[in-house]
Amino acid sequence: MAVIENIEMQDVEAQELAEARKRKMMAVAVPLGTALGLIALWQIGVKAFGVPTYIAPAPSDVAVTFVEKFPILLENFWPTLFESVAGFFVGNLAAILIAVAFVHSRHVERAFFPIAVFVNTIPILAIAPILVLIFGPGITAKVVIAALICFFPTLVNMVRGLQAVSPQALELARILSASKSEVFWKMRLPSSLPFLFSALKIAATTSVIGAIVGEWVGADLGLGALIIDATFNFNSPLLYATVFMSSGLSVIMFATVATVERAVIRW
Repeated sequence: MAVIENIEMQDVEAQELAEARKRKMMAVAVPLGTALGLIALWQIGVKAFGVPTYIAPAPSDVAVTFVEKFPILLENFWPTLFESVAGFFVGNLAAILIAVAFVHSRHVERAFFPIAVFVNTIPILAIAPILVLIFGPGITAKVVIAALICFFPTLVNMVRGLQAVSPQALELARILSASKSEVFWKMRLPSSLPFLFSALKIAATTSVIGAIVGEWVGADLGLGALIIDATFNFNSPLLYATVFMSSGLSVIMFATVATVERAVIRW
Protein backbone atom coordinates (compact mmCIF):
# COMPACT_ATOMS: atom_id res chain seq x y z
CA MET A 1 0.00 0.00 0.00
CA ALA A 2 2.78 2.39 0.91
CA VAL A 3 4.46 1.77 -2.43
CA ILE A 4 1.19 2.43 -4.30
CA GLU A 5 0.60 5.66 -2.36
CA ASN A 6 4.16 6.77 -3.08
CA ILE A 7 3.68 6.13 -6.82
CA GLU A 8 0.37 8.03 -6.79
CA MET A 9 2.02 11.00 -5.03
CA GLN A 10 4.79 11.01 -7.63
CA ASP A 11 2.20 10.97 -10.43
CA VAL A 12 0.37 13.92 -8.84
CA GLU A 13 3.63 15.87 -8.49
CA ALA A 14 4.53 15.13 -12.10
CA GLN A 15 1.11 16.35 -13.25
CA GLU A 16 1.49 19.53 -11.20
CA LEU A 17 4.94 20.17 -12.69
CA ALA A 18 3.59 19.59 -16.19
CA GLU A 19 0.71 21.99 -15.57
CA ALA A 20 3.12 24.61 -14.18
CA ARG A 21 5.33 24.31 -17.28
CA LYS A 22 2.25 24.59 -19.48
CA ARG A 23 1.14 27.78 -17.68
CA LYS A 24 4.61 29.29 -18.09
CA MET A 25 4.66 28.43 -21.79
CA MET A 26 1.20 29.92 -22.27
CA ALA A 27 2.25 33.07 -20.39
CA VAL A 28 5.00 33.56 -22.99
CA ALA A 29 3.24 32.17 -26.05
CA VAL A 30 0.04 34.24 -25.81
CA PRO A 31 1.63 37.74 -25.80
CA LEU A 32 4.30 36.65 -28.28
CA GLY A 33 1.70 35.24 -30.64
CA THR A 34 -0.42 38.38 -30.32
CA ALA A 35 2.59 40.58 -31.13
CA LEU A 36 3.51 38.47 -34.16
CA GLY A 37 -0.09 38.55 -35.36
CA LEU A 38 -0.22 42.35 -35.12
CA ILE A 39 3.09 42.67 -36.98
CA ALA A 40 1.79 40.36 -39.73
CA LEU A 41 -1.43 42.41 -39.94
CA TRP A 42 0.64 45.60 -40.17
CA GLN A 43 2.79 44.13 -42.97
CA ILE A 44 -0.22 42.91 -44.96
CA GLY A 45 -2.16 46.15 -44.47
CA VAL A 46 0.69 48.40 -45.61
CA LYS A 47 1.44 46.30 -48.68
CA ALA A 48 -2.21 45.69 -49.61
CA PHE A 49 -3.25 49.35 -49.47
CA GLY A 50 -0.02 50.66 -50.99
CA VAL A 51 0.77 53.02 -48.11
CA PRO A 52 3.82 55.16 -48.95
CA THR A 53 6.93 54.30 -46.96
CA TYR A 54 7.39 57.88 -45.69
CA ILE A 55 3.94 57.68 -44.03
CA ALA A 56 3.95 54.15 -42.60
CA PRO A 57 6.76 51.73 -43.46
CA ALA A 58 6.20 47.98 -43.43
CA PRO A 59 7.78 45.98 -40.61
CA SER A 60 10.15 44.45 -43.17
CA ASP A 61 11.38 47.95 -44.11
CA VAL A 62 11.89 48.80 -40.44
CA ALA A 63 13.81 45.56 -39.89
CA VAL A 64 16.10 46.24 -42.87
CA THR A 65 16.75 49.79 -41.66
CA PHE A 66 17.41 48.52 -38.13
CA VAL A 67 20.11 46.17 -39.45
CA GLU A 68 21.65 48.68 -41.86
CA LYS A 69 21.59 51.62 -39.44
CA PHE A 70 22.41 49.64 -36.31
CA PRO A 71 25.82 51.34 -35.78
CA ILE A 72 24.08 54.76 -35.88
CA LEU A 73 21.32 53.55 -33.56
CA LEU A 74 23.86 52.11 -31.14
CA GLU A 75 25.91 55.32 -31.22
CA ASN A 76 22.81 57.29 -30.19
CA PHE A 77 21.66 54.60 -27.72
CA TRP A 78 24.50 55.02 -25.22
CA PRO A 79 23.98 58.74 -24.43
CA THR A 80 20.26 58.15 -23.85
CA LEU A 81 21.02 55.14 -21.65
CA PHE A 82 23.45 57.15 -19.53
CA GLU A 83 21.05 60.07 -19.17
CA SER A 84 18.16 57.76 -18.26
CA VAL A 85 20.12 55.80 -15.66
CA ALA A 86 21.67 58.92 -14.13
CA GLY A 87 18.30 60.70 -14.00
CA PHE A 88 16.70 57.58 -12.52
CA PHE A 89 19.20 57.44 -9.65
CA VAL A 90 19.28 61.20 -8.99
CA GLY A 91 15.50 61.66 -9.08
CA ASN A 92 14.68 58.62 -6.96
CA LEU A 93 17.43 59.27 -4.43
CA ALA A 94 16.17 62.84 -3.95
CA ALA A 95 12.58 61.57 -3.64
CA ILE A 96 13.52 58.96 -1.01
CA LEU A 97 15.52 61.42 1.10
CA ILE A 98 12.75 64.04 0.98
CA ALA A 99 10.13 61.39 1.80
CA VAL A 100 12.13 60.42 4.91
CA ALA A 101 12.26 64.09 5.92
CA PHE A 102 8.49 64.44 5.38
CA VAL A 103 7.72 61.43 7.59
CA HIS A 104 9.95 62.64 10.42
CA SER A 105 8.74 66.25 10.32
CA ARG A 106 5.15 67.31 9.66
CA HIS A 107 6.28 70.93 9.36
CA VAL A 108 8.67 70.06 6.51
CA GLU A 109 5.92 68.10 4.74
CA ARG A 110 3.40 70.95 5.06
CA ALA A 111 5.98 73.45 3.80
CA PHE A 112 7.41 71.60 0.80
CA PHE A 113 4.86 69.00 -0.34
CA PRO A 114 2.60 71.63 -2.02
CA ILE A 115 5.67 72.91 -3.88
CA ALA A 116 6.43 69.38 -5.11
CA VAL A 117 2.82 69.04 -6.28
CA PHE A 118 3.02 72.39 -8.10
CA VAL A 119 6.25 71.43 -9.88
CA ASN A 120 4.66 68.13 -10.92
CA THR A 121 1.73 69.98 -12.53
CA ILE A 122 4.07 71.75 -14.98
CA PRO A 123 4.23 69.76 -18.26
CA ILE A 124 7.68 68.33 -18.84
CA LEU A 125 7.68 69.74 -22.39
CA ALA A 126 7.16 73.21 -20.93
CA ILE A 127 9.85 72.97 -18.26
CA ALA A 128 12.48 71.26 -20.46
CA PRO A 129 13.46 74.43 -22.40
CA ILE A 130 13.81 76.32 -19.10
CA LEU A 131 16.17 73.67 -17.73
CA VAL A 132 18.20 73.70 -20.96
CA LEU A 133 18.57 77.48 -20.63
CA ILE A 134 19.68 77.11 -17.00
CA PHE A 135 22.05 74.14 -17.34
CA GLY A 136 23.04 74.56 -20.99
CA PRO A 137 22.69 72.10 -23.89
CA GLY A 138 25.01 69.54 -22.30
CA ILE A 139 24.19 66.28 -20.56
CA THR A 140 23.31 67.93 -17.22
CA ALA A 141 19.99 69.30 -18.46
CA LYS A 142 18.92 65.88 -19.80
CA VAL A 143 19.78 64.19 -16.49
CA VAL A 144 17.83 66.82 -14.55
CA ILE A 145 14.79 66.42 -16.83
CA ALA A 146 14.90 62.63 -16.46
CA ALA A 147 15.29 63.01 -12.67
CA LEU A 148 12.40 65.45 -12.46
CA ILE A 149 9.99 63.18 -14.29
CA CYS A 150 10.91 60.31 -11.92
CA PHE A 151 10.74 62.36 -8.74
CA PHE A 152 7.07 62.84 -7.87
CA PRO A 153 5.71 59.26 -8.21
CA THR A 154 8.53 57.94 -6.04
CA LEU A 155 8.04 60.72 -3.49
CA VAL A 156 4.31 60.01 -3.10
CA ASN A 157 4.74 56.23 -2.93
CA MET A 158 7.67 56.41 -0.51
CA VAL A 159 5.79 58.73 1.86
CA ARG A 160 2.79 56.42 1.76
CA GLY A 161 4.98 53.38 2.35
CA LEU A 162 6.83 54.93 5.30
CA GLN A 163 3.48 55.86 6.85
CA ALA A 164 1.98 52.40 6.23
CA VAL A 165 3.13 51.03 9.59
CA SER A 166 0.11 50.33 11.78
CA PRO A 167 -0.43 52.64 14.81
CA GLN A 168 -0.48 49.57 17.08
CA ALA A 169 3.02 48.56 15.92
CA LEU A 170 4.32 52.10 16.48
CA GLU A 171 2.75 52.18 19.94
CA LEU A 172 4.40 48.86 20.79
CA ALA A 173 7.75 50.25 19.64
CA ARG A 174 7.32 53.27 21.93
CA ILE A 175 6.45 51.00 24.86
CA LEU A 176 9.62 49.00 24.19
CA SER A 177 11.61 52.30 24.13
CA ALA A 178 12.67 51.86 20.49
CA SER A 179 14.59 54.82 19.09
CA LYS A 180 13.54 56.69 15.94
CA SER A 181 16.34 55.07 13.96
CA GLU A 182 15.27 51.60 15.13
CA VAL A 183 11.64 52.31 14.19
CA PHE A 184 12.79 53.54 10.78
CA TRP A 185 15.14 50.66 9.92
CA LYS A 186 13.12 47.85 11.49
CA MET A 187 9.55 48.95 10.73
CA ARG A 188 9.11 51.89 8.38
CA LEU A 189 11.69 50.96 5.74
CA PRO A 190 10.61 47.31 5.29
CA SER A 191 6.96 48.36 5.05
CA SER A 192 7.83 50.96 2.40
CA LEU A 193 9.75 48.65 0.05
CA PRO A 194 6.72 47.30 -1.89
CA PHE A 195 5.50 50.89 -2.42
CA LEU A 196 9.00 52.02 -3.38
CA PHE A 197 9.54 49.33 -6.01
CA SER A 198 6.11 50.00 -7.51
CA ALA A 199 7.22 53.59 -8.04
CA LEU A 200 10.67 52.57 -9.27
CA LYS A 201 9.15 50.41 -12.02
CA ILE A 202 7.20 53.44 -13.21
CA ALA A 203 10.27 55.67 -12.94
CA ALA A 204 12.37 53.16 -14.92
CA THR A 205 10.25 53.83 -18.01
CA THR A 206 9.56 57.53 -17.46
CA SER A 207 13.27 58.29 -17.04
CA VAL A 208 13.76 57.24 -20.67
CA ILE A 209 10.93 59.59 -21.69
CA GLY A 210 12.59 62.42 -19.75
CA ALA A 211 15.95 61.83 -21.41
CA ILE A 212 14.38 61.76 -24.89
CA VAL A 213 12.39 64.95 -24.21
CA GLY A 214 15.61 66.64 -23.10
CA GLU A 215 17.29 65.55 -26.33
CA TRP A 216 14.38 66.97 -28.33
CA VAL A 217 14.99 70.42 -26.88
CA GLY A 218 18.68 70.56 -27.61
CA ALA A 219 21.05 67.72 -28.50
CA ASP A 220 23.09 66.47 -31.42
CA LEU A 221 23.35 62.91 -30.13
CA GLY A 222 20.89 60.51 -28.54
CA LEU A 223 17.73 58.64 -29.51
CA GLY A 224 15.63 61.78 -29.04
CA ALA A 225 17.84 63.75 -31.41
CA LEU A 226 17.73 60.89 -33.92
CA ILE A 227 13.90 60.83 -33.73
CA ILE A 228 13.76 64.55 -34.54
CA ASP A 229 16.27 64.17 -37.39
CA ALA A 230 14.38 61.21 -38.92
CA THR A 231 11.06 63.06 -38.62
CA PHE A 232 12.26 66.20 -40.39
CA ASN A 233 13.87 64.11 -43.14
CA PHE A 234 10.73 61.95 -43.62
CA ASN A 235 12.83 58.87 -42.93
CA SER A 236 10.01 56.80 -41.45
CA PRO A 237 11.86 53.44 -41.32
CA LEU A 238 14.65 55.03 -39.25
CA LEU A 239 12.07 56.83 -37.12
CA TYR A 240 10.25 53.58 -36.33
CA ALA A 241 13.52 51.75 -35.67
CA THR A 242 14.57 54.48 -33.23
CA VAL A 243 11.21 54.37 -31.46
CA PHE A 244 11.47 50.59 -31.09
CA MET A 245 14.98 50.94 -29.69
CA SER A 246 13.74 53.53 -27.17
CA SER A 247 10.99 51.14 -26.18
CA GLY A 248 13.55 48.37 -25.79
CA LEU A 249 15.58 50.57 -23.45
CA SER A 250 12.48 51.17 -21.30
CA VAL A 251 11.78 47.42 -21.19
CA ILE A 252 15.38 46.70 -20.14
CA MET A 253 15.22 49.22 -17.30
CA PHE A 254 11.81 47.97 -16.16
CA ALA A 255 13.02 44.35 -16.19
CA THR A 256 16.14 45.30 -14.22
CA VAL A 257 14.09 46.94 -11.47
CA ALA A 258 11.67 43.98 -11.41
CA THR A 259 14.61 41.58 -11.02
CA VAL A 260 16.05 43.60 -8.15
CA GLU A 261 12.60 43.70 -6.55
CA ARG A 262 12.32 39.90 -6.60
CA ALA A 263 15.77 39.63 -5.01
CA VAL A 264 15.14 42.23 -2.28
CA ILE A 265 11.46 41.67 -1.40
CA ARG A 266 11.51 37.89 -1.03
CA TRP A 267 8.38 37.89 1.12
